[in-house]
Amino acid sequence: MSDSDKNPAYIAEVLTEALPYIRKFRGKTIVIKYGGNAMSDDKLKSGFARDVVLMKLVGMNPVLVHGGGPQIGAQLEKLGKKSEFIEGMRVTDSETMDIVEMVLGGLVNKEIVNLINQHGGNAVGLSGKDGGLIRARKLEVKRSGPELEVPEIIDIGHVGEVDSIDTAVVDMLMQGDFIPVIAPVGVDEAGQSYNINADLVAGKIAEVLGAEKLVMLTNTAGLLDADGNVLTGLSADEVDKLIEEGVIHGGMLPKIRSALDAVHAGVKTTHIIDGRVEHAVLLEILTDVGVGTLIHGRNSKS
Repeated sequence: MSDSDKNPAYIAEVLTEALPYIRKFRGKTIVIKYGGNAMSDDKLKSGFARDVVLMKLVGMNPVLVHGGGPQIGAQLEKLGKKSEFIEGMRVTDSETMDIVEMVLGGLVNKEIVNLINQHGGNAVGLSGKDGGLIRARKLEVKRSGPELEVPEIIDIGHVGEVDSIDTAVVDMLMQGDFIPVIAPVGVDEAGQSYNINADLVAGKIAEVLGAEKLVMLTNTAGLLDADGNVLTGLSADEVDKLIEEGVIHGGMLPKIRSALDAVHAGVKTTHIIDGRVEHAVLLEILTDVGVGTLIHGRNSKS
């Protein structure tokens, strides 16, 4: 903490700046996709948990969706099973799916719940299988190229996408003043489990809940232009143009598409923020400056 941070007048100024945002977002649902460095650094983990507890205490309704790719990879390595990726997605056979469920729904989910509760919150862990929260369908991966007359369909196992969301169990928890913490595992009509991209799950849950905001923590400063500068205050149309121009590409595309889908479906704003910054969530939601990229629809810019 710097000397200026210890100054009572400075602290009072920060609190005063936060007040109108607290008023504006009181009673609103904010879906947070939690991942990246914010999940692996002890100081960042503790700061994130305090942020979420504070949001709840001042009247907001945070809903968390978490990832866990590195933790899954580490557990597979311990068991002598090599991770294989196709088109950026983990090939997930039945044995790997068992490990995915154990890591996401058990180890990672319960660690987050415990950390929030240690800081005075009331968190409850869920997977998408609980209460029929996430109905999934198998994801088809298609590979195309000049050497292929038709796209090749690749079977990557138990990797899914969202078919539908039933938020009854989440609604019940929020009404009971709990903080839902959701592992992105879904199930199909036959009872088969699927691992689903956490960004996609967070976006779909934000849509169905009619969330005020979708906040995605990343390991970058936000959405960057061609010169490496952070872009913010972007409309959905402006983001579409950046995709067409190739400014947004590669690994950021799935995250941005989930963000755009949420905005198009009625979520007022989506935020792509730097999870490497301590208290990034509070800085983005409760200050004038923020720490990332804000994407809004036609009628909302805050």
